[in-house]
Amino acid sequence: MMIKTSLCLASLLCAVSAQAATPTDILTKSGCLACHLVEKKSVGPAYKVVAAKYKGNDAAPTLLMEKVRKGGSGVYGPVPMIPSGPDKISDEDLKTVISYILTL
Repeated sequence: MMIKTSLCLASLLCAVSAQAATPTDILTKSGCLACHLVEKKSVGPAYKVVAAKYKGNDAAPTLLMEKVRKGGSGVYGPVPMIPSGPDKISDEDLKTVISYILTL
């Protein structure tokens, strides 16, 4: 009985740890929140400002993916955004957070 209970608990723990990370978890883990906040400008623009800029633009996910990967400057001010490669945030996680940001 004890072994059966232990196996059930181990299975439950694996299932809980395998749950998908939330966009906020991904933004935190990837370091994005060091420069961006949802509601207000920080080093970079607020995510709500980004969402408003791209509202109704079907190409927004692709454009934002490229912007994050390549970095750049001059869109929201003089501070450049450094490139963030797949070693910092995976393509899958980046797509998740871009989708989230565009809903704000």
